[in-house]
Order: sequence, then C-alpha cells, then structure tokens
Amino acid sequence: MKVAIVGASGAVGQEFLRVLEERNFPMDELVLFGSERSAGKKYTFKGKEYTVQLLKHGDDFKGVDIAFTSAGAGVSKEYAEDITKFGAIMIDNSSAFRMDDQVPLVVPECNAKDALVRPKGIIANPNCTTIMMVVVLQPLEKLSHIKRIHIASYQAASGAGAAAMAELEQQYREVLDGKPVTVNKFAYQLAYNVIPQIDVFTDNGYTKEEMKMFNETRKIMHSDVKCSAMCVRVPSLRSHSEAVWIETERPISVEEAQNAIANGEGIQLMDDPANKKYPMPLFLAGKDDVYVGRVRKDLANENGLTLWLVGDQIKKGAALNAVQIGEYLIKEGVVK
Repeated sequence: MKVAIVGASGAVGQEFLRVLEERNFPMDELVLFGSERSAGKKYTFKGKEYTVQLLKHGDDFKGVDIAFTSAGAGVSKEYAEDITKFGAIMIDNSSAFRMDDQVPLVVPECNAKDALVRPKGIIANPNCTTIMMVVVLQPLEKLSHIKRIHIASYQAASGAGAAAMAELEQQYREVLDGKPVTVNKFAYQLAYNVIPQIDVFTDNGYTKEEMKMFNETRKIMHSDVKCSAMCVRVPSLRSHSEAVWIETERPISVEEAQNAIANGEGIQLMDDPANKKYPMPLFLAGKDDVYVGRVRKDLANENGLTLWLVGDQIKKGAALNAVQIGEYLIKEGVVK
C-alpha cells in the first residue's frame, strides 16, 4: 500500500498526517507533495522523516494506491490526470469535482457505497459544513424524510486554512496591543467581529459556500431536500458550529430524535441544557465525532425540529472523512 498526500504542508495536509498515524492506516510507503514554497520541507510520520517533493506533471504517482489531495481546486483539476492515470484513487478535498456526475461525493456514515463507482478514479470529499450536517441528519432521515433544511453556520478561522488561523491570533494580539490590525485572509478584521460572507456571492444572493450546502446535501443523501443556508465566519480558532432547523414529512418527537442521534454513527449526543451541557467549539477541537445538543421542537413548524451541532472542521470536516473513505475502500477490497 502506497499513499500520497498532495498539499502536505497545509492545515488539512498536516491533519492527514495526524489522522493516518492516529488510526494506524495500513500503508507500506508514504510520499508527500507540495508547491514550490513547500518542497523540501520535512515532516515526521511514525518516527520517520519525510521530505515534501515538488508536485509536477509526470509519472510520480506510478505505484500510488491512494492519493489524498488538499491543495485547492485549481491544483486538483490540473493534476488529476497525472494522479489517476496509473490507477491511483484520488480522494480530493477541494471543490473541483464535487458536483461532477462521474465523481462520487462521499460521507461514509451516509453513502459509503457510492465510493465503489468512480469512473474518473476520483472520490470527492464534501464541504466541511455539509459533512458535519449530513452525518447528523442521516439517522433523522431514517425516521422520516427531511423535506427542508434551514441552517446558520458559525465557521471558525480554520476553515480558511493555517494562515487564517495564525492571522486571527495575530489580530487579537494587535488589538490588545493597540497596533494596526493585519487583514489579509479575510475581507475584514475577524477578531472581535463576525463576517456574514464565506466565499464569493452568486447571482441569487447566496455565497458559493451556501450553495454548496444546497447542492452537496442533495447529492450525498440522494434526496430532493431543499437547504437554505447562511454561512458566517466567527472569531473562534477551530471547529465549526451550526444551528439547524429541519422539516420532516411526519412529526418527529424530541425523544425520537435524541435516541436516533445517540445511536447514530460518528455522532455524540451532548444535550443536557438544565446542567448547561451542550457542544461548544472551544472544547471539541481534535475530536472525531460531531456533537449535537439543544434538540427541540420548532415552534414555527409542526413537523419541525431544531438542533445545534459542533464538529472539528479540519478533522471530520476534511482529513478524517477522507481517511475514512480510504478505510472503506480497503475494507471492500478495492485497494490492498
């Protein structure tokens, strides 16, 4: 088993290394690729030092079984043929192929079998906010079909990468020291602020991030569900939060929903408001699961429920989901 990581120096690339080691992913060889800026950097994995190679066109992926890619949509599109032409399965964390009809969009807890049919040799990892939401909604969908979703996301700086996390920390220091605030990774200062825009706006007034949630949810869940999202950047460092309202075909009781969530795959129920127990990003960074609390009936809809969820965007929202796809392929004998 030979594994490659493309974009090894980025926040998700580094998380790939941690998750692969944590889960003791079965591999015999590991190779790291990156940009000219990253080439030559050294990283330790399971006690052995690896040097990042320059990603270039050619035959460098010959013999690779699985390539985890997280270097942006442009890079994924440019190098997809190089990565897959010798039979490597490309598990791509960018938006490049998510809505391609010939590329499965996979969250293992929801639609793992979709990964078995991949005409282009590519499997797409969904957007982080979508991953976290559908993991929670899947057991509720089994109780009654979900017709509509309204969601407000509260997305940490981690969603914009390692440099954005560093910038947020720098901004807090600059504000406290009375210095001019550095703003490079966001449209505005994020420290002590919230920004109601993630990605660029489309013609309908929604951002690309918000439209990803509409389109990707339907593809993953094989559903006609309609999802209306408001995605907001908040000044927390890591782990995204979401307030979710759903409308189902029949009323679902709070107890039914809580039981389904408690027994769901990749989810933890943390719902004890009387004792102030509910998910918060401060305490859930680095966790594998998505945590759910504040489950209650929607006062504005007889067939509605509302809930709050928190998950680590870099982990389950990116690297862990991709690694779980790889584990599923190994379990099914697709790669050995």
